[in-house]
Amino acid sequence: MNRISATALKTLRLLPRAMLILMLLAAPVLAVPTMRAGNGSTIEAPAPKKTGVGLVLLISLQRG
Repeated sequence: MNRISATALKTLRLLPRAMLILMLLAAPVLAVPTMRAGNGSTIEAPAPKKTGVGLVLLISLQRG
């Protein structure tokens, strides 16, 4: 019985510390939905044109 109570006491001592760490880790994740604005506030850059230079460079490096 003494061993069980010692384990329970150790667990109860670690519980507040574990809860604090979990709250610190979860706070940014839980704050994201509240920080989201409407869709109108998103600024997107135009998509860059694909020139295909990467494929040519890859083939020329394999041959050399």
